[in-house]
Amino acid sequence: MIGGESDFQTVQLHGPVEAREISEPDYEDLPQGASTSTYMLAGSVAGILEHCLMFPIDCVKTRMQSLQPEPAARYSNVMEALWRIVRTEGLWRPLRGLNATAFGAGPAHALYFTCYERLKKTLNDVIHAGSNSHVANGAAGSVATLFHDAIMNPAEVVKQRMQMYNSPYRGVLDCIGSIWRKEGGGAFYRSYTTQMSMNVPFQTLHFMTYEYLQELLNPHRQYNPSSHMVSGALAGAIAAAATTPLDVCKTLLNTQESLTLHSLNSGGNISGLAHAFRTVYRLGGLPGYFRGVQARSSTRCPLPPSAGRSTSSSNTPSPNGSMRRGGGIGRGRNRSSPAPHPGPTLLQTRLPWSGCRMWRERRKVGYLKVNKT
Repeated sequence: MIGGESDFQTVQLHGPVEAREISEPDYEDLPQGASTSTYMLAGSVAGILEHCLMFPIDCVKTRMQSLQPEPAARYSNVMEALWRIVRTEGLWRPLRGLNATAFGAGPAHALYFTCYERLKKTLNDVIHAGSNSHVANGAAGSVATLFHDAIMNPAEVVKQRMQMYNSPYRGVLDCIGSIWRKEGGGAFYRSYTTQMSMNVPFQTLHFMTYEYLQELLNPHRQYNPSSHMVSGALAGAIAAAATTPLDVCKTLLNTQESLTLHSLNSGGNISGLAHAFRTVYRLGGLPGYFRGVQARSSTRCPLPPSAGRSTSSSNTPSPNGSMRRGGGIGRGRNRSSPAPHPGPTLLQTRLPWSGCRMWRERRKVGYLKVNKT
């Protein structure tokens, strides 16, 4: 029996139940059954925004992670560093290397989201058709990360070398050519395994902290943007701070600082995570592993997992076994009986702020087709 015009309609279940998918128009979502090119475009835009919006702070982070900085490049905090860079090197100096990041982030994130979406669907169908397996989602995310980092790692090398104080390169092409001639193509992938080793604990800690904070700040999981932003900012900062030692090693592998190599009296290059880890401890001790932690945490604060949570309709069983059917969040949902809060999708975790909702992935929602009494 279907109720009246209340926010929640009660549907009594009788006979066989057949799940079917319906699409609800939503300005926040991508169309149901979106093409590969649509996912690639959405991923590219999200990736470029993610990397570029906080680029000046990222420049400061790279310099503050230097183990043997020159006297003019020793900074006490992020704002002081930014002010000195702009005052002594020019207004646009904190943006040097931005074009390398943009060119790398576009295709890297396009491949990332496309691979994730297609592989997630394939693996879920293999495990159980129509299901949403955490194992399948995790495997899809891992494979997608491999492809993403394979494209993004060379861009990171070029970016960080151009961000360094007194960088000798005239531009991106000059930097690429110089690295290729002097160090070979392998120099673009020295930090590849370190980058992947950092991504796993970062994402794990990020989401665990976020969900824990949401339980404290928004236990009923109602539509509350402020709780999303606070939880996401704190989770991002904590995860970034905890993985800073790996990021310092990655920066060392990418930049191959001349002063550091000279102090080691080494004629070769620093290669591998273990070598970088020993070098950081030798030159900086335990505090060396947390160089630039303030800047790194700052770059992650505006990137909450909650940015762009889907607000598609959802179904929840009522205590008497019937099905409650309600509109999306913000469309008159009865907030005294909220539906279970869905976790963020992979594309949503990459959006820099919740205003970018037009690029969210479409979340399919199944409704029960029942016989009326």
